[in-house]
Amino acid sequence: MSEPRNESTTLDEFHPAGEEVQSDSEGGAMAQESPKNSAAEIPVTSNGQLEDSHEHSFNRDLKRSLPVGLGLSETKITSHGFDSTKEGVVEAGPFPGGRAQQKSGPVVLADEVKNPAMEKLELVRKWSLNTYKCTRQIISEKLGRGSRTVDLELEAQIDILRDNKKKYENILKLAQTLSTQLFQMVHTQRQLGDAFADLSLKSLELHEEFGYNADTQKLLAKNGETLLGAINFFIANVNTLVNKTIEDTLLTVKQYESARIEYDAYRTDLEELNLGPRDANTLPKIEQSQQLFQVHKEKYDKMRNDVSIKLKFLEENKVKVLHNQLVLFHNAIAAYFAGNQKQLEQTLKQFHIKLKTPGADAPSWLEEQ
Repeated sequence: MSEPRNESTTLDEFHPAGEEVQSDSEGGAMAQESPKNSAAEIPVTSNGQLEDSHEHSFNRDLKRSLPVGLGLSETKITSHGFDSTKEGVVEAGPFPGGRAQQKSGPVVLADEVKNPAMEKLELVRKWSLNTYKCTRQIISEKLGRGSRTVDLELEAQIDILRDNKKKYENILKLAQTLSTQLFQMVHTQRQLGDAFADLSLKSLELHEEFGYNADTQKLLAKNGETLLGAINFFIANVNTLVNKTIEDTLLTVKQYESARIEYDAYRTDLEELNLGPRDANTLPKIEQSQQLFQVHKEKYDKMRNDVSIKLKFLEENKVKVLHNQLVLFHNAIAAYFAGNQKQLEQTLKQFHIKLKTPGADAPSWLEEQ
């Protein structure tokens, strides 16, 4: 009976302290089937530290076995001696001096972070909806089905302005034609005066006759250049009035008309929703339509006020500009055909018109190449 006890004591002395021996055959079979632990195969020195020759391979194997998102820089590897109860223990945690471990999970975007693509998509959606509503409103008005907001007084002023613009453009076109024809006549008179002067020097028997005609043509050419300067000054100011001042006002009128169409389009939508049933589904739509209607109503009122102010200032500016230019045109034409050279020159001084020297605007021979 004493022999079994001695055998048991021998087995206890063979195993280190702290290890459990499997007592059943099933546990032994599972131990044989399980793969060998790589940490158990790592040799250590006498003081319990890892050998340098195997440290790199162990870290590589450990990196492959760790979950994704946990790097070696974020782990601590602790290796104890054989007398310790924790052999080859891998502790996951923040590495000393390194960054903290990031928590896994869904990424939550902050409210202030906006996606430019989504913003552009929302702008395109609003623009498409607004275009659709405006197009539907225009078609309804042309077919006589939709209602239209009309400011009778303002619409009458706009119609008068457009009609006057066409008439001013016609006057401007005729004045430009007169300027071109007068320039050709002045150029011909100057050439004729030079021809008479040349013949006056070469024909002694007709020296005085050719001389009188040369002086007359040169005087007419000089007066024609003065009149031409007055007409060109008239054309420049009328052109500024028609193609800049009036055109700028008409641009504001176009913006006002666009605002009016948007206002009527959203007004029609609100009226249709108010005529329909009121329930939990339609009430949010009615409230949203009411807000959009109010926004476009304010825009329409603002543009209508801007057009009224611009029309008022335009009328004052137009009267002042045209009064001065019509007086200049009349006095210059009357003085020229009356042969009153002094009065013609006085008219140009009155309006501070400086005549250009003939040939001053002619391009140089380098520019002509």
